[in-house]
Amino acid sequence: MSDIHAATHHYSQHAGPGPQNLLLVWDAPNLDMGLGAILGGRPTAAYRPRFDAIGRWLLAEADMLSQQTGTHIEPEATVFTNVAPGGADVIRPWVEALRNVGFAVFAKPKLEDDTDVDPDMLAHIHRRHEEGVLHGIVVASADGQNFREPLEELADEGLPITVIGFHEHAAWAVASEAIEFLDLEDIPGVFREPLPRISLDALPDEGAWLQPFRPLSALLHNRHH
Repeated sequence: MSDIHAATHHYSQHAGPGPQNLLLVWDAPNLDMGLGAILGGRPTAAYRPRFDAIGRWLLAEADMLSQQTGTHIEPEATVFTNVAPGGADVIRPWVEALRNVGFAVFAKPKLEDDTDVDPDMLAHIHRRHEEGVLHGIVVASADGQNFREPLEELADEGLPITVIGFHEHAAWAVASEAIEFLDLEDIPGVFREPLPRISLDALPDEGAWLQPFRPLSALLHNRHH
C-alpha cells in the first residue's frame, strides 16, 4: 500500500485509539473549493453543508454495515481543515459547531499556499487500518483525486469505500467499479436550497454561465514557482 504507508505524520501518533468503525474523513478545503466553483463564489448559509444531516447519514451507514457484518460498528467522523494566519476567530464558531454535532476536527495552520491536509487524512486512515478496526471508509472531497490510488488499494482488500463529492469534479469515482460515489447533494437535508448546478449535457435553451474554477491572477502565482 504505497501511498497509505507513505502517509506518516505526527497526527497519527496523537489520535486516540478507535473502536470497530466506519471512518469518515472530510477534506474541508477541497470541498469548499469545489462548492465555490459550482456557486461561482463563496457559499451563503443556504449553500453550506449541514453537518447534522451528514452525521445522520453516517449513523445510518454504520448501522447498515453492522447488520451486514454482524459486528457493532461505530461511525467516526473527522473534518480536516486549514486555519489561515489571523483566521482563528473567523473559523472558531464553525469548528465548535462541528464538535457539538459529534465531529472531531483536525486543524492545521495554512503556512504556505500548498499546505494541505491530504497527508493528515491519509495518516489517519493508515492508523485505523493498522489498528485493524477499519470496516469502511468515506472520503469527502470535491474530486477525491489525491486519494484515488490508496482508496483503490484498500478497496482491493475488500473494504467498502465511498467517495462523497460533486459529480462534475469526480468523474474517476463516478466511473469506478471498486468505489461507490455519492454526490454530496444527494444526502438528505444537506443543503437548504438546491445547488445552482449547470450540466453541459443539459443546458437551458438560453445558455448558461460557467464560472472559472480559479481567478486569472493564479497564473501569476504559478509563474513564480
